[in-house]
Amino acid sequence: MLGSIALFFLLASGQAKAQIVGDDGLWLAGAYSFSDELGGFHITGVRGMGTKADPIVVSQELISATPVTLVIRTTRPIRPFESPDFYANGILYMRVEFLNNSGQAWVEFEFELQELLGQASVFGDGLSFDQRTTDKSNISSDSFAEFNRDFEPYDKLLFRNGKIDPQRTGAFGFLITDFTPKRQFYLVQDPRIPTA
Repeated sequence: MLGSIALFFLLASGQAKAQIVGDDGLWLAGAYSFSDELGGFHITGVRGMGTKADPIVVSQELISATPVTLVIRTTRPIRPFESPDFYANGILYMRVEFLNNSGQAWVEFEFELQELLGQASVFGDGLSFDQRTTDKSNISSDSFAEFNRDFEPYDKLLFRNGKIDPQRTGAFGFLITDFTPKRQFYLVQDPRIPTA
């Protein structure tokens, strides 16, 4: 019990940045938890605070070339624009790293944000890949040279002009903003294979 209390205060103070997996299978980092509960992939590590200087990094292994959905939940009180050390503030810098264990090369990779599972995110929900700015400096990939952001009726980010071969890793960075933060949202991750 005392260990749990000490761990809570370390997390709240921002001093503990190591990944933690709870009894419920949730991976904790910053003000958020991350889950592979919807299947099709495995989270292998999570770290970071979610700031520009210390983005949350979610490492994953994908075992097929089909879309999979990462479940993201807040673990701290929601207060827009407050310190990420203590609150889920609606500004989340992320880096996702994938091991391609699908047996097929990925020639594109698409991300889609959803506030409600299976439903396109719309402008009014406040959730996007930093839709309110044209700044593209927060979007990156070590495997793809180009990207497109698609807003309305979706919030999508498509990477292309590159490749992640089987048994290779690839990484992507982006900023998620949610100006009307919710306790739970989804990141659909879609590796694309060559078409005939």
